[in-house]
Amino acid sequence: MLTPGPDPAPAPAALAARWVAWVAAHRQPVNPLKDTTGRHGGRHQPADVWFLAGTLGGQVSRRCVVPAGRPLFFPAFCWWQPGRRDDPAEPMPHASGHAELDGVAVPVRAAGSPASFPVRGFFNNVVTAWPWPVHVSCWGLWGLVPPPAPGTHHLAFAGHDGGRFWVEAEYELEVR
Repeated sequence: MLTPGPDPAPAPAALAARWVAWVAAHRQPVNPLKDTTGRHGGRHQPADVWFLAGTLGGQVSRRCVVPAGRPLFFPAFCWWQPGRRDDPAEPMPHASGHAELDGVAVPVRAAGSPASFPVRGFFNNVVTAWPWPVHVSCWGLWGLVPPPAPGTHHLAFAGHDGGRFWVEAEYELEVR
């Protein structure tokens, strides 16, 4: 069950850039993309939205506590690269993704950075690989869920590049 009200979250392209910066803000042992349990899901979360991570490929199941009143934002499928995207069109026309919350489909929309943006990470971080700021661009199929009602929820999302690369994540979310 979703709580009614206006969507306080910014546009998906802006959230996608913020999501990449969120992933980059983690050192390797606690990186949300490599978290196999959800134990580190609350690290470096912004105050206005709750980010959830997929994987670097493959499937994962996680459990985490989410503060009430926050929309959820996650990639059914995404990629990022150092530098600038030369083609503003959809870079992966065969990519697809889907999501559902408590058995109800959640729309996923294509969004990407119209320009590169600086991201500061840690040495060997999965986004930056360097400890100094790096300009990256991103694209993906993103889900945005209005703040879920307090209680337990099941969120599942998955996607692929149209070839052999795929990701799948399942979350048991306790909203408090």
